Amino acid sequence: MDFDKELDARGLNCPLPILRAKKALADMSSGEVLHILATDPGAVKDFQAFARQTGHELLSHAALEKEFEFFLRRK
Repeated sequence: MDFDKELDARGLNCPLPILRAKKALADMSSGEVLHILATDPGAVKDFQAFARQTGHELLSHAALEKEFEFFLRRK
């Protein structure tokens, strides 16, 4: 999937991946896509809740061995 910005949140635990994503999204334009890599298993539920609460669109998420990948479109 194409993306406009990438965030490496590997090795960070809750709530840091969400906080870093929120900061990255603030610097992006509406419609741009943020690619996030994380290792915290709780990030899956965290990013689903984050998308619901903020209105950003969670385009996809996948588990890649011990990493998790997310694509968020800025509202």
